[in-house]
Amino acid sequence: MARLALVQQQHNHPSFSILPSSLSDFNGTRLHSQIQFKKRISQPKGALHVSASSEKKILIMGGTRFIGIFLSRLLVKEGHKVTLFTRGKAPIAQQLPGESDEDFSDFSSKILHLKGDRKDYDFVKSSLSAEGFDVVYDINGREAEEVAPILDALPNLEQYIYCSSAGVYLKSDLLPHFEKDAVDPKSRHKGKLETESLLASRDVNWTSIRPVYIYGPLNYNPVEEWFFHRLKAGRPIPVPNSGVQITQLGHVKDLATAFIQVLGNEKASREIFNISGEKYVTFDGLARACAKAGGFPEPEIVHYNPKEFDFGKKKAFPFRDQHFFASVDKAKSVLGWKPEFDLVEGLTDSYNLDFGRGTFRKEADFSTDDIILGKSLVLQS
Repeated sequence: MARLALVQQQHNHPSFSILPSSLSDFNGTRLHSQIQFKKRISQPKGALHVSASSEKKILIMGGTRFIGIFLSRLLVKEGHKVTLFTRGKAPIAQQLPGESDEDFSDFSSKILHLKGDRKDYDFVKSSLSAEGFDVVYDINGREAEEVAPILDALPNLEQYIYCSSAGVYLKSDLLPHFEKDAVDPKSRHKGKLETESLLASRDVNWTSIRPVYIYGPLNYNPVEEWFFHRLKAGRPIPVPNSGVQITQLGHVKDLATAFIQVLGNEKASREIFNISGEKYVTFDGLARACAKAGGFPEPEIVHYNPKEFDFGKKKAFPFRDQHFFASVDKAKSVLGWKPEFDLVEGLTDSYNLDFGRGTFRKEADFSTDDIILGKSLVLQS
């Protein structure tokens, strides 16, 4: 179970070393993975589907967290030679929730590692030029200046697939957001927007994926986990304002499938696709969906006016307090992609394979809840 690692060395030629395998703490029901050819094989909800294609030498920028973990599984299962470019701070392979030891051993024996800092542009150019890659999946790119050296190093690149964000859209009264809608050059995702502009200006075949809110097992953002913590503790769910604000979530496995479907797809050339769930949900509806997914009683929801509180630097709610959702019609019609999970099914998958097993990324912090609930009690007395 060895992996080839190209380790960054300052101003020296790259050298190779063997990395040890590492296991995670996840166990449980097996996730079935099969290669899908012309005839679709019926599989259980959440199975990782891949399609047959010619073998590619693929580089994933990032790949050891959340999206990259599921994407790399699909690519390796399809028969591609996959290398993760990371700083080496996290294990290159970790066992998925419910993944068998046999499947994990097979994956970890095939995944490769290129260790370095993507902001060390000289190293990026020299190491990528030496290796040569057919396709790049950029999962963790935030700034355009981080992408230019990759493009310069790989003049014969077949496709650059970028993980952008639906957060680039300009706030609008007309929803859902479509791919051709106005964008906000001042958004906190402006670096991703500038990256898309860079890709469009270069002579390269690129595809950009714009997810909305992503959820699922191993999520490092407190999306569903925020609700699960409060439901498990039997606490009320503080929701800003009326709770009828509409938002949208997409399961990480559906996102990974979309990334697979744009690979080598001529219809995806120099195109942008929104990816998320098919239906939208209110904040209150999301709280109830999380309760249903985890088998909890109907939650008590407490509405509050955020303007009446000063939470300092702490975030009292995990979603932007506005309507925010996007159309996925383009991905469905052009790519033939369709999300496998509805919201409750997806939240159930996340709960059963992660939080329900006692694993989560952040400890519960109810400090802002207590401030809200304390004032609510005073107002009610």
